[in-house]
Amino acid sequence: MKLPFVLAKRFVAGETFDQSVPKVRELNKHGIKVTLDLLGENVKDRRMADDTVESYIQLIENIHNAGLKSTISIKLTMLGLDIDEEYCKENLFKLLDVAREHDSFVRIDMEGSDCTQATIDLFKEAFKEYGKHVGIVIQAYLHRSKHDIPELAEMGADIRLCKGAYGEPERVALQNMPAIRDAFKEYSKILLEKTAYPRIATHDDELVNWIKNYILENNLGKSRFEFQMLYGLREETMIELASEGYNTRVYVPYGTMWFPYFKRRLLERKENIFFIASTMFKK
Repeated sequence: MKLPFVLAKRFVAGETFDQSVPKVRELNKHGIKVTLDLLGENVKDRRMADDTVESYIQLIENIHNAGLKSTISIKLTMLGLDIDEEYCKENLFKLLDVAREHDSFVRIDMEGSDCTQATIDLFKEAFKEYGKHVGIVIQAYLHRSKHDIPELAEMGADIRLCKGAYGEPERVALQNMPAIRDAFKEYSKILLEKTAYPRIATHDDELVNWIKNYILENNLGKSRFEFQMLYGLREETMIELASEGYNTRVYVPYGTMWFPYFKRRLLERKENIFFIASTMFKK
């Protein structure tokens, strides 16, 4: 049984690009840039992966034609990573060719830990070829990030740092929030020191305030980095940050394959579950 989209509308802008456009324009109006995220993951069929590449290409062209202040994010499992790495690379490079033609940017999202090494390997190959047109996400809670962050920073990679949203075992990831916050702060320091423009992705007030104080204490300008948050969460905070002169960006997901993303948002905070329940039973 397909669940009704109304359940996900807080976290997902729509099931089509056209439905998401008014939300993007509203954010742009407040000085907030956007990353559009066509939802889906773990494609096992080549025809579906080929169709997804074309959908991503069309998305870049639609953004360009609509004049939106938006880039895109992708998942490599949508491009066939689970099928064959070389095939996935061909699809990724085909997409990045179009991004470069439009002087656009593609963020490679990080997925579960079983994909981390392959994702980083493919990013490194793409970065050599496409440079400023491609970036990656690193999750602070993974133990391996203490090695990945310095290595990628030394390369000059465009890195989006987030806490991490997948359920991972203790051998793979930190399990308690104080430790995750400490790791996030240490990695933020490295990125601010070693990279041109880190993307700091968090809804956590402690981390947001820590970043603001850190750049003030170290005489770093507000233009040196970007705060990022997810659509449907802390929009007023983002508007406030933008009005204070910080660079801001909201990840705006859309698409028909919204359920796995929706489920992760529910599991993150009990308040999200209460919001959905109130939506379901509202008369």
